[in-house]
Amino acid sequence: MAFSARVSDAPLAQINVTPLVDVLLVLLVITMITSPVLTHKLKLDLPQPGRADHVVMSEAVRLSIHADGSTYWNDVPVDAAMLSSQLTIAAHQGEPPRLQLDPADGAPYQSVASVISAARHAGLQQIDFVSSR
Repeated sequence: MAFSARVSDAPLAQINVTPLVDVLLVLLVITMITSPVLTHKLKLDLPQPGRADHVVMSEAVRLSIHADGSTYWNDVPVDAAMLSSQLTIAAHQGEPPRLQLDPADGAPYQSVASVISAARHAGLQQIDFVSSR
C-alpha cells in the first residue's frame, strides 16, 4: 500500500520572496540612515527675486578667521576675550552693525562655530558670510 502526497505530476509554481525581502531590507536601512539628516533644519533668510526693497544698510564689521584659527576684527588681530568685548560693544550700539564673517578655506570648524555663537550671544542678528578670494 503506497501513499502519495502529490496528486499530479505538474510542477508547483511558487513565488520566490527572498529577493523581495532583500530589496525591502535595503530600503529600510537607507530610510533609517537618511531620516536623521532630513530632520536637521537651518533657518536662512534668503533674498527673494523681484523684491527691490531699499533698506538702509548699517555699517559692516569684517571678521576674518584664518586657517590657523586666528581672528581679525577689521584686519586687527583679536583674541577670544577681545572678540567677546568687541561683539558686546557692537551689539549695544544704536544700530547694530552687520557682521561679515570671512573664514579661510582651512579654518577650523570649531573656531567659526564659536565666533558665530559668541555673536549670537552678544545680540548680533545680521551675520553674513563673505569671501575675499
